[in-house]
Amino acid sequence: MGFLTWIAFLPLLGAIIIALVPKNNERIVKYIAAVATAIPLVLAAILYFLFDRGLPGINSESTMQFVEHYEWIPVFNIDYFVGVDGLSYPMVFLTTLLAFLCIFASWRVIDRAIKGYYALFLLLETGMVGTFIALDFFLFYVFWEITLLPMYFLIGIWGGPRREYAAIKFFLYTLLGSVRRLLAILALYFTHEPRTFNMLELMAGSGGYSRTFQVWIYAAFYVAFAIKVPVFPFHTWLPDAHVEAPTPVSVILAGVLLKMGTYGLLRVNFPLLPQATVYLALPLAILGMINIVYGAFVAMAQKDLKKLVAYSSISHMGYVLLGMASFTPQGINGAVLQMFNHGVVTAMLFLLVGVIYDRAHHREIDGFGGLAVRMPIYAGITSLAFFAALGLPGLNSFISEALVFLGAFSVYKLITIISAIGIVVTAAYFLWALQRMFLGGLNPKYQDLPEINGREIFTLVPLGVIVIILGVYPMPILNLINTSMVNLISIVQQ
Repeated sequence: MGFLTWIAFLPLLGAIIIALVPKNNERIVKYIAAVATAIPLVLAAILYFLFDRGLPGINSESTMQFVEHYEWIPVFNIDYFVGVDGLSYPMVFLTTLLAFLCIFASWRVIDRAIKGYYALFLLLETGMVGTFIALDFFLFYVFWEITLLPMYFLIGIWGGPRREYAAIKFFLYTLLGSVRRLLAILALYFTHEPRTFNMLELMAGSGGYSRTFQVWIYAAFYVAFAIKVPVFPFHTWLPDAHVEAPTPVSVILAGVLLKMGTYGLLRVNFPLLPQATVYLALPLAILGMINIVYGAFVAMAQKDLKKLVAYSSISHMGYVLLGMASFTPQGINGAVLQMFNHGVVTAMLFLLVGVIYDRAHHREIDGFGGLAVRMPIYAGITSLAFFAALGLPGLNSFISEALVFLGAFSVYKLITIISAIGIVVTAAYFLWALQRMFLGGLNPKYQDLPEINGREIFTLVPLGVIVIILGVYPMPILNLINTSMVNLISIVQQ
């Protein structure tokens, strides 16, 4: 077994071991979960130094990296086929990092049915990593669906007062997309000769598909991926899921699961259906603009801090869509960098929401005031996260958003100008929230509120360091993705 198999399945092994641990051994369960996420993170970090930045990946097995390709169900030409390139590796690293930090964020948050929680969380990590490394459509579908059930139960059992409603809504939306994606995969399987689920072989034969066929398949895949992003108007499940989910689950939901949607578009729709991708580029750019502006204005209207962050995610994922639709090196590099940056920043934001909720037991922005006096360290870390989220120069989101606008403006001038409204509104609602929560006189109710503790700082510091480093020097990620993105553009425009 290679690196990728270990990274994907060690969490699953940890989940199995946790299931075998006797009851009332909560400390052992937590340690097993920590080890089962720490080892994949270490392995993913090692891959960073072994990664060949000159290989283009995307559509050729010879240019994918750390490939493992074995027969699995030969009668149907189904293989165990995994590998990474500049598109998938950053997502693998992000997943392992956030999963590791979320285990520690869960230590004081989850106080019942701990075995079930950690086992499901580790199973979720296996599904997410597997989705990013799978190069066989059958395997891709299986891993994608593996993420559905753990997330459903994590929200439905450990969530807030309306957890059942939020979990069912999440499940039904995702299932709607899954059915369409399955039909699209089967259509490709039966159209190609010889029949295969190998993504790269299907890409090689995509020149034989008519534009009409490509548009229909594109639409089927698009619905599945757009629900996950989520793209307007498929976004309504997200705020409910975020508000009801426990903090670590919200971190994974916004930090990784949303990226599966844009990753799917880039991995499947763009190289496999190039004619349809070009044909539908303008609608994709318009939807990106709607996400940016609509998400920002709705976020500004929120009184619940967690809902504000949830709607900000809808807005920030719009930048990814706009950059993708530009088909320029700056735009598409900015889009993938924004996927990574948003995962880091939104993870910080949801962790910080969890910190204050654990102490005050509410998330009403207007219910605080003057917290910087009582919790200066917490206020400082929150300010860093807010400034990163609004795209302050010198922090990571500024670079990715700037690249998106540079790339998109050369193709969609009016759409890009309208989208820029989102920057102003985003700055407004984050600064307004910062003012109402931390500035002014201290609310007497919170004069004894404890400062952020060491465990919570441990989960936030690595993310804060990444925010600052990538804001000053983004090349550690851009060097990973650039060659693959240039190759992807050439495939789409050939």
